[in-house]
Amino acid sequence: MKTFHLILAAGMLITGSLNTISTKAADQQTTINRYGEKVAFNHPFFQALCMFIGEFLCLIVFYGSKLRSQATGTKMESAKPFNFMIFLLPALCDMTGTSLMYVGLSLTDASIFQMLRGSVVIFTGIGSVLFLKNKDGSRRTLGLHQWIGMAFVLVGAGTVGSASYVCPSGGASAASDASKALLGNILIIIAQVIVAVQMVVEETFISGYDVPALQVVGLEGMFGIISLTVVLSVMYFVPAPVAFCLYPGGPNPNGGAPYPAHCDRFEDAYDAVVQMGNNWIVSVMLVLNTFSIAFFNFFGVSVTKHMSASTRMVLDSLRTMVIWFFSLGVGWESFCWIQTIGFVVLLTGTIIYNKIVKIPFLPYPEEEEDMSPEEKLLNDDDEQLLISGGAGVN
Repeated sequence: MKTFHLILAAGMLITGSLNTISTKAADQQTTINRYGEKVAFNHPFFQALCMFIGEFLCLIVFYGSKLRSQATGTKMESAKPFNFMIFLLPALCDMTGTSLMYVGLSLTDASIFQMLRGSVVIFTGIGSVLFLKNKDGSRRTLGLHQWIGMAFVLVGAGTVGSASYVCPSGGASAASDASKALLGNILIIIAQVIVAVQMVVEETFISGYDVPALQVVGLEGMFGIISLTVVLSVMYFVPAPVAFCLYPGGPNPNGGAPYPAHCDRFEDAYDAVVQMGNNWIVSVMLVLNTFSIAFFNFFGVSVTKHMSASTRMVLDSLRTMVIWFFSLGVGWESFCWIQTIGFVVLLTGTIIYNKIVKIPFLPYPEEEEDMSPEEKLLNDDDEQLLISGGAGVN
């Protein structure tokens, strides 16, 4: 492997791992809110806004590269004429899916979050069969190896999701923690359904325009910022669910009402900014998350372009291990044997599904109809759809 390829792979692995680690690190912090209360930092929708800012940075990089290519007279890939509004619907999917994933991450372990994201292959596969067509107008089909891979992923996701019950933290709050983790896991799975919808929408409305990958990510980031700003404005006047309002560690330590005053708002972006100012670690983690998202998308595009989509998926699996080992090392979670089994089953399913390793004696037709949905999205220079479809928390 060339040094250039190693740099790309390392960059994607490091920045991809930082995406989840920095978000979870912010969730682990306590800080003083605008009411003078010491509370856990719990602003998943504000964190999603930071993610979209990171995506928008890709658009700045894209146009910067375009200006440079014009100044130097070098050729740069460009899209066919298109209406920018075609990115609104994918951006809304991205906003919804990412927000749900951030809420789920705040309720469950970082490693479980990353592992459960692998379940997206199930919904992508089903979505491609139900809604997408080949160039000749026929329905998409999946190969036998893809159905086998999806079965492994389904079993693996279920196994990983049960870890919070099989290996409870202990103590009086164990049952409550397990219930919160289960809710978080469910939200993460639901988010993968939305990510799959996003990929189907992108191929349906965007694939024919050959829009460069960084431009896709950047435009979805721009629409995401606009959409989420509107949503945050509405959430400011909507009461928060009870699950979002608990003091860290249980009831109100000052007696009286069990919830702090700020629970009259579903999401208080102003309060999030105040809490950032009162805890520098939160500020650093959100800034780190913003830039890691931008660089991760850049490295992801580069790995797909200069190496392969399969390499990108292998790096995604390695990223899960990095996040898992880091979480164990800093004490965010404890080792659970069933999580190891679930991860191995998930990884096996992903490898089989994407033909990284082929099952002996199993037919592997090479026709386009047998391609995985991700490979179809990459076909005919449409690699931007895989990148943007995996954008967000990543």
